Amino acid sequence: MAHPAPPVPISPVPVLAPLALPPITHAALLLDLDGTLLDIAPTPDAVVVPPELTASLRVLRIRLGGALAVVSGRPVEQVEALLGDAVEVIAGEHGGAIRHASGEALDRFELPRPSEAWFAAGARIAAAHPGALFERKANGFVLHYRAVPELGPVLREAMVALVDGSDRFVMVPARMAWELRPHGADKGTAVEALMRCVPFAGRVPVFIGDDVTDEDGMAAARRLGGVGLRVADAFGSAAGVRSWLRAAAVGGEWDPRGPA
Repeated sequence: MAHPAPPVPISPVPVLAPLALPPITHAALLLDLDGTLLDIAPTPDAVVVPPELTASLRVLRIRLGGALAVVSGRPVEQVEALLGDAVEVIAGEHGGAIRHASGEALDRFELPRPSEAWFAAGARIAAAHPGALFERKANGFVLHYRAVPELGPVLREAMVALVDGSDRFVMVPARMAWELRPHGADKGTAVEALMRCVPFAGRVPVFIGDDVTDEDGMAAARRLGGVGLRVADAFGSAAGVRSWLRAAAVGGEWDPRGPA
């Protein structure tokens, strides 16, 4: 007699815990870009910006009284090229540069800059490992290994050797990448700087990010009496973040208990 096949196990649907959020009229919304608003792509240049995302951001910017910002490790110019006029305020390079409004000059902080020899060394490291990608920034650089995950430890070792003994630069992990950046530039300092300025001052910060580099922004928002949300825990994915933003834009308010 044949026995029935055992049932196929069903993966549990993650239950996203509700978190207390301030009402839109009292909130300042600070958003990471890659992995939070946009799906991660094989290379930074390959990301896709869904039209409904920019539409949601434009509406929410108005509902938030302008207190909407993108806080990214990318240069401000890259964020602007991706999102257009949907976002006025952009903190780029982990807070190394801030644009407070479209058309305004960047507010740059005095930060150490790697020597050309270090930039050249970073480029050589990437070139020596096919599939790795070198991304230069104003005050540092990134070695991406999204296409070759097995190179993560190798690239880390090379970066650690490069910064060994430096008291001005630090090597930090990012999403499938290692980044060289100056001490004093992180998303926490960016959040603190923005929250001192109009129209953010006096509001409750809500920071949303997905990566290790976003933890400073989350912590700063909490220190200032606000909320720091990790994408995987609160929304499941960048698509979940976009869906939540779209619902808030359409309804004019988000659920004060947190993401649905």
